[in-house]
Amino acid sequence: MLPDGYSDVPAGKLAAVVTHLEMRKPPQLGPDPEQPGITLAHVETPDTAWYRDLYARVGTDWLWDSRLRMAESDLAAILTNPDVEVYAVMKDGRAEGLLELDFREEGACELAFFGLTPAMVGNGTGRWLMNRAIARAWSREGHAPIGRFWVHTCTLDSPQALNFYIRSGFVPVKRQVEVFDDPRLTGVLPETAAPQVPILRA
Repeated sequence: MLPDGYSDVPAGKLAAVVTHLEMRKPPQLGPDPEQPGITLAHVETPDTAWYRDLYARVGTDWLWDSRLRMAESDLAAILTNPDVEVYAVMKDGRAEGLLELDFREEGACELAFFGLTPAMVGNGTGRWLMNRAIARAWSREGHAPIGRFWVHTCTLDSPQALNFYIRSGFVPVKRQVEVFDDPRLTGVLPETAAPQVPILRA
């Protein structure tokens, strides 16, 4: 347990407050914004290079790095697992958003990754994508129904993320502090990424 008061974070590290959220039954879906020219494609066997490119374009501003530093074989094992579903938001033939649903835990689904490239933000596409994520998680054909749909977000993510999840029907249930190497100093992400988060060098 962390003590009350301030705790030092070593130089070269980042600290984030992580909030875990869940829903135990399907919520009433919000309005479904029209998205002309946008489709959601199920990518059944994602190529790891394609996946890393999309993951980076969606997550670099928020310092997503876990899938970029993962060993190729480990990432491929996840992406080809039949209980992991990867979807791409497609516009003009190009993937501009990522939805990853992880059903590997029996009776549950994790909203493992959810996000859009900067060009897609602010047009209602996030709500459109969340409506499809919720519908898919709770109605997966040919499998036993889930009893829990969950996600986690942190203070390094978009400032709108936490309230967006709550408005979507997720309920906060747990809070943690995560300390980890700054990916801009390990070479996983460029040092120009996420300028809103200062780099503290060792």
